[in-house]
Amino acid sequence: MAQLSTEVLGDERGTLLAFVEAQRTAIRESLLGLDEEQAASRPSVSELSLSGVLKHVAECELGWLRLAQQRPNERERNEETYGEMFRLVDGESVESVLAFWDGVRQETEAFVAAVPSLDSTFPLPPAPWFPEDGKVSIRWMLLHLVEEFARHAGHADIVRESLDGTRAMG
Repeated sequence: MAQLSTEVLGDERGTLLAFVEAQRTAIRESLLGLDEEQAASRPSVSELSLSGVLKHVAECELGWLRLAQQRPNERERNEETYGEMFRLVDGESVESVLAFWDGVRQETEAFVAAVPSLDSTFPLPPAPWFPEDGKVSIRWMLLHLVEEFARHAGHADIVRESLDGTRAMG
């Protein structure tokens, strides 16, 4: 499990980052002991596989980080490639996606530690599911990541339990 730097633990930033990390851990643990084929399987009625959930949340976090940094997202998806966010493609493995996500995690932690305030805001692209004023705070982003990861950690629990009866954090 990744360790948060001691400089951020105990304050609001550290607390929010710890909750984000707890949900990351639940998703990572859902893959423990599985081979690539098992991780890619879809044993329930869901279209989701564990490796697909893993890739989706890693790319989702990167997307939010790039929005907050106001930088282009090097993994931006379009209509043609959107489905690739939910499955591993040639050259990808659970291990490579975990390593990618760990890099994103480190970048997120460093970014959050460096922003002047959790109240700092950044603009969002227009979308009906975003707040009307078109911007959110760093605090909002971190809470959204907790929400997003918790939802997918629940998906991962169901998929894993359908696969072999194991549950994450069991």
